[in-house]
Amino acid sequence: MTEPVVVAYGLKRRYYVGETMIEALRGVDLTVQRGEMVALMGPSGCGKTTLLNCLAGLDAADEGDVLIDGISLQRMSDAQRTALRAERMGFIFQAYNLLPVLSALENVELPLLVGGLSPRLARERALAALEQVGLSHRAHHAPAQLSGGQQQRVAIARALAPRPSIIWADEPTGNLDSKAADEVMDLLDSLRHSYTLTLVLVTHSRVIAGRADRIVHMHDGRIIDEERGGGQAVRLAPLALG
Repeated sequence: MTEPVVVAYGLKRRYYVGETMIEALRGVDLTVQRGEMVALMGPSGCGKTTLLNCLAGLDAADEGDVLIDGISLQRMSDAQRTALRAERMGFIFQAYNLLPVLSALENVELPLLVGGLSPRLARERALAALEQVGLSHRAHHAPAQLSGGQQQRVAIARALAPRPSIIWADEPTGNLDSKAADEVMDLLDSLRHSYTLTLVLVTHSRVIAGRADRIVHMHDGRIIDEERGGGQAVRLAPLALG
């Protein structure tokens, strides 16, 4: 039986736009098992990215807590959360966020160097990560010399290089055509099974979400429904929308 690696309960997050309060999360409970791929879906503004950021400790919840391997994020200092992210988490974004003046290899190794790894070990890990994503032959190419799919593979290599146990992905295929998107998801799924990675991703694509073990549907800051394999809905207590 698998064990939970992420447990969130009672998450609430509020923002202010001028004097208007926006309730981005309205009491969210979520458990993610080790090695599971979970897709967060819902309309724009429903709280998907806010939830992802709170789960990863990038954003602090106003109420509730997140446990990562039983460790409370709310009880950590900012420095402790930063260290936890560096040691256990990898991040993939829609925009790739590669530095154009650096090669693929340098983009992957830079966070390792910033994290205090020696140049020799950082180079070894970066090369190994690029090999894992099938891009060792493009290690010395600049991002502008790579296709969108290849750039996202570099971003995946960068996320893998610190050897995390959890990867958070915000629209990882949003800038890719359907073929490149399929290839990126094939790669993520293969890596997940090879290294028992836990993957939580935000997506607007039903096709991409269908690749996950579980699809979590959000609306207006709440989880309203879940689906597991075969598209069978998981029963949840009814929630009033509005």
